[in-house]
Amino acid sequence: MKKSILAVVILSILTAFGCQNSSGQSTGRKLSKPAAEWKKTLTANQYHIMVESGTEPPYKNAYWNNHEKGVYVSAATGEVLFSSDDKFDSGTGWPSFVKAVDSKKVAIVQDNSFGMSRDEVIEKSTGLHLGHVFDDGPADRGGKRYCMNSGALKFIKK
Repeated sequence: MKKSILAVVILSILTAFGCQNSSGQSTGRKLSKPAAEWKKTLTANQYHIMVESGTEPPYKNAYWNNHEKGVYVSAATGEVLFSSDDKFDSGTGWPSFVKAVDSKKVAIVQDNSFGMSRDEVIEKSTGLHLGHVFDDGPADRGGKRYCMNSGALKFIKK
């Protein structure tokens, strides 16, 4: 019985941190502008997510349940990063995609926060944090799950 409870607790913790990074930790990425410059142009939430590598709560963000057709652009630059055609319901509470629109617009860097090794997704041109990518996406669509923060994105309806 104790092992079952422990397993549930561990699974709950891993799920809770599935798309998170600890606030303020740099994970080997270099920003295209000093943080103070980004603070002038981003909202407080966007700054927390994109510069400080923060995250938003699951199921309490703008796009996790968005089913409209359109594109998701960077909240910082307006660059098109993801498409509704590649979005799927991962059950995690964050918007999830099987791929980026253009793989040259995002980069993957190592994130070793919380004692885990994960792949952080950043906007290549700026070094800003977007979310993480995992290998547990739909197998028939490439197997990737790009777990993004809504606060790092803006949705443009078709």
